[in-house]
Amino acid sequence: MQTSLTQFIPTLFQKAMHATDCAGYLVAKCRQRLQETIAYICLGCVLLPSMSQLIHGQDANLRDVPRDLTLPPLQAGEPSAGVRVKRTTTDFPSESVYHVLYLPSNWEPNKSWPILVEFAGNGNYSNQLGDISTGKPEDCVIGYGLSGGQDCIWVVLPYIEKKPDGTLSNALQWWGDISETKRYCLATLAEIRARYGGDRKRSVLCGFSRGAIGCNFFGLHDDEIAAMWCGFFCHSHYDGVRTWPYAQSDRESALIRLQRLGKRRQWISHENSVAEIENYLRPIRINGASVADQCTFTSIPFPNHSAEWLLCDLPERTSARKWLKEVLDESANADKNR
Repeated sequence: MQTSLTQFIPTLFQKAMHATDCAGYLVAKCRQRLQETIAYICLGCVLLPSMSQLIHGQDANLRDVPRDLTLPPLQAGEPSAGVRVKRTTTDFPSESVYHVLYLPSNWEPNKSWPILVEFAGNGNYSNQLGDISTGKPEDCVIGYGLSGGQDCIWVVLPYIEKKPDGTLSNALQWWGDISETKRYCLATLAEIRARYGGDRKRSVLCGFSRGAIGCNFFGLHDDEIAAMWCGFFCHSHYDGVRTWPYAQSDRESALIRLQRLGKRRQWISHENSVAEIENYLRPIRINGASVADQCTFTSIPFPNHSAEWLLCDLPERTSARKWLKEVLDESANADKNR
């Protein structure tokens, strides 16, 4: 037995040495991988704050974010699927009053389509971030960004001013003549319903800046116009939060208009923070119910005074589209149950 065991000792020793070498190799590789991982983590610690600063920091600029949507070119002629056209409603002067109409890319006649009704911000605005607001219907983006160009008719209406000689034109700042704006709005929506299948029960009022204030200032101006909408999409500013240079911009007047909201939902967003608007609405109740509970408050993580975040693939746009679908579905279901 001793002789036999001795014969195996060299072989056992060699195997043990080989195992030791393998273990050493594995330890070395693990050490290398660990060092590489630590290096990547350290690099990430350097890069991630800079990315966060780009998207959410003080130096953020919406203009640095790639767009995945581009507005279709504005064309003349008759409306058709996927085409954005300049139009004037019957009995209004085409040389000075106009709106912009877009039929969705999947539009077909003899079907019912939701309508996104948009109003522009004030014109003659620009800032150091490169944001520009012309006040013109052709430069609006909310309806296209919300729909992605599908499933909804999108119309951008003007506020209309009446000059001393009685002529009418698009108002680039503030409200113009509310009665003329209302007349144009009602006539245009009636044409869209009659000619292109717009659904009266699924019409959402949208606006940026002046248009956001206008969701209540104009959209809830009286009982007739207030009855037109199933929801409201307000980005950047809100009726009653601040006093502006026009009559009835005070909170007392805004609260009278807000009573016409009823139980309908509002999307309310603002650049950087929406807290000022939310704090304004939290204490307000209509018929015992909190107005804020039927609002979706969203802060847009950029300082830009612009609605062009809706042209970008951002989580906030995903949330906005989800909100729109819910509002349209709720309105359609409510109509079926009547």
